[in-house]
Amino acid sequence: MKNALQEQLLKAGLADAKKLKSLNKEKHRAKKQAGKKHVVVNEATRLAEEKRQQQIARDQALNQQRKVESEQRAIAAQVKQLIDVNRVSGEGDITFNFADGAIVKRIYVTQKHHNEISRGQLAIVRDQKAYALVPAQVAEKIQQRMPDVVVLLNTEAEHSDSPTEDDPYADYQIPDDLMW
Repeated sequence: MKNALQEQLLKAGLADAKKLKSLNKEKHRAKKQAGKKHVVVNEATRLAEEKRQQQIARDQALNQQRKVESEQRAIAAQVKQLIDVNRVSGEGDITFNFADGAIVKRIYVTQKHHNEISRGQLAIVRDQKAYALVPAQVAEKIQQRMPDVVVLLNTEAEHSDSPTEDDPYADYQIPDDLMW
């Protein structure tokens, strides 16, 4: 059923059928394009979406921070366990002085432990405001996880008995009974 006004205009001869058909096609196209172009943006919906996106970003940042803190606690627990399990026990009469940052500290050790520390077989680590002796291999594992816990770790290369080529004191031997 056509529009009543259009039918009247056609009967009166004021309008042409071809023009009417093309006019209807244009109206139809305009409605289609208007439906595509004209999107109603609700301000409240847009603001709610922005707020939701911001909340998601905050939650992701907070989760990342919690994950990092959890990993740090796990590493600290691993280091504490390594120190507790591998601690070399035995307090001696000989003092061993070492530098902890800018402060010189002292620990009492036996002669055997003193020699092992000097040769790089034992290391000194910080354990909850105290110091502990651990084997060098354990100290290297600790150093990989938390380098600031290892206070003193001598290497074999530092204290090798073979003199270097350009050492001016190569001809002079250090006595074995010399204590520093």
